[in-house]
Amino acid sequence: MKAMILAAGRGERMRPLTDTCPKPLLMAGEKSLIEYQISRLVDCGITEIVINHAWLGNMIEEKLGDGSKYGAKILYSAEKEALETGGGIAKALHLLGDDPFWVVSSDVWSYIHFNKVIAPKDSQVHLLMVANPVHNSQGDFTLNTDGKVGIDDGEKLTYSGAGVFSPSQFKKYIIEKFPLRTVIEDAIKQQKCTGETYNGTWIDIGTPARLAIIKQQIENGLGFP
Repeated sequence: MKAMILAAGRGERMRPLTDTCPKPLLMAGEKSLIEYQISRLVDCGITEIVINHAWLGNMIEEKLGDGSKYGAKILYSAEKEALETGGGIAKALHLLGDDPFWVVSSDVWSYIHFNKVIAPKDSQVHLLMVANPVHNSQGDFTLNTDGKVGIDDGEKLTYSGAGVFSPSQFKKYIIEKFPLRTVIEDAIKQQKCTGETYNGTWIDIGTPARLAIIKQQIENGLGFP
């Protein structure tokens, strides 16, 4: 199974840190944020990884190389300007193949066991959901008892930034720039979007304050297991 790490965002909320460094390369301890994500995927047996980039993307390629030093094979999808999360994936489909693949945000800290998640056979999108953090208290989507994801039919949870997606869900879009939520909502309407809760450690590293939390955890010996 392959994975795509989303790394093309400008990181506006991280400025001025991201004025001269792409957000995925911000350091936390001895590694950058995206390196922790790569290591986590490789530890779970996912070694074929596609990374998209836009802002200062050459720095990402120079840092990570072909992935061999991490035990991975990394391919890149360069964007002249960020195509948003959905558009970025659509542009990279030729690198991802015909089978379902993981989509993972480069700025999420978690202990997800990617190799233990099994999406239902009839699912086109399978999301990992977490309890709503303070900065997203209203949540994103509902998760029904039958494992189906909905939009407005109950109490909402937050999309963790990690999910399994079928490439067919992206091939229908002829526009270049669109959010991943568009794909998710389309799958929901088709009754093809499923999900499960992830109850482990999870932090969306979207601000300098949250990056400081991660740095403190690493200093206290609480890095990826």
